[in-house]
Amino acid sequence: MIDFLWNLGSFIIALGILITAHEYGHFWVARRCGVKVERFSIGFGKAIWRKVGKDGTEYVIALIPLGGYVKMLDERVDDVPEELKEQAFNRKSVWQRIAIVAAGPLANFIFAIIALYFMYLIGVPSIKPVIDTTTKNTPAELIQVQEPMQITSVGGKTVRNWEEVTYALVGHIGDPEIALTLRPMSQNSEVNDSTPLNLGKTYTLDTKNWQFDPDKESPITSLGLGIYRPAITPVLGLVSPDGAAAAAGIEVGDSLVSMNGEPYQSWDGFVEVIKSSANKPVELMVRRGGEQLKFIVTPHERKGAQGEIEGVIGIAPTQAAWPESMKLQLEYGFIESFAVAADKTWQLVDVSFKMIGKLISGDVSVKNLSGPISIAQGAGSSANYGLVYFLGFLALISVNLGIINLLPLPVLDGGHLLYYFVEVITGRPVPEKVQEIGFRFGAAMLLMLMSIALFNDFSRL
Repeated sequence: MIDFLWNLGSFIIALGILITAHEYGHFWVARRCGVKVERFSIGFGKAIWRKVGKDGTEYVIALIPLGGYVKMLDERVDDVPEELKEQAFNRKSVWQRIAIVAAGPLANFIFAIIALYFMYLIGVPSIKPVIDTTTKNTPAELIQVQEPMQITSVGGKTVRNWEEVTYALVGHIGDPEIALTLRPMSQNSEVNDSTPLNLGKTYTLDTKNWQFDPDKESPITSLGLGIYRPAITPVLGLVSPDGAAAAAGIEVGDSLVSMNGEPYQSWDGFVEVIKSSANKPVELMVRRGGEQLKFIVTPHERKGAQGEIEGVIGIAPTQAAWPESMKLQLEYGFIESFAVAADKTWQLVDVSFKMIGKLISGDVSVKNLSGPISIAQGAGSSANYGLVYFLGFLALISVNLGIINLLPLPVLDGGHLLYYFVEVITGRPVPEKVQEIGFRFGAAMLLMLMSIALFNDFSRL
């Protein structure tokens, strides 16, 4: 319940910030174009707070925080007094109307740059993208890993951490091949924006048959790249209060010694035995302080990723510290942070447009669409990690919000822009009857996409 409330609160805060940025873009440009704004609303439905400003605009925070709007004076909607007609939206030139409508998505892109600017100014702790294995019968099997190797570029683009690797790989979904450049970690040179792309050896991966399910794996592991992680120790770092291990008396700090009389060998092997022992007692020997203690633990059952029944006892191990050579602090100065933030925003825009294209072409399944539930979970998780990660999440969603609004669906900003550009070309407005048909089509398409996204959200739950 606490997680639900945290996710919900983070979602409302994130959405409120992004909607405000988007609608303020419309509002600011409309005022500069001489349009009278009657209402600036964050949310829909019943107003829970309202105030009329000195400019005559009613500012509202409404009950349903799933959108917002700027209500402008418009003769097509209301009767407008003669003395105010020059301030009506429909009386403005087509280029002014284009500027007003385009200002919302543009504000989202500007907000993303601002959020990323502060993120890089504060500094983002990261881990270098290092692999230590590759998997047979995968696109990455041709990479021979003799020692930990750092990925320095993907498709010719320099990458510094796993997030950048992920974005770069996602942008290549559906491509017949992907070029990866790697270098051994023993060549301990720093990788940054000015690093030559030929640093290390380049491998061309055959990805014609590459597919992955984002709900079950990442694009990194699905390619067969084994992510380097510090060694897992047998010392328990977490014991869930409502798990089977806690019920048996096992505590944080206990060190695993044996299981069913067999010495502890590895965490993976231990997990496999627990998974196969749902509702079956397991004998665990642990070391606590200077003595060894024996416990009988009966794993609870749960459904696995494929719907199979597996055992779980509610513990997690500790991990050795990350080597300093693999740690990375993405932190820049007052001026440099702006350039990095602008470049990162452009990368997000580029990847987002590529993903839309791959959805249309079928290279990416509609199962990958996410709705408000997934966004709420992402908001809660990023906020839980700290401010810099929440800022990165806001930037990502802001870019996506801007792009979605640019889609040429008549109910969105992109649809309005489409009509206005037709007006620019033909010299006359699109007939109202045609606009009405377009709005109905756009609403149906948007409803269909939202339904698919919600269905996907509930399926993931």
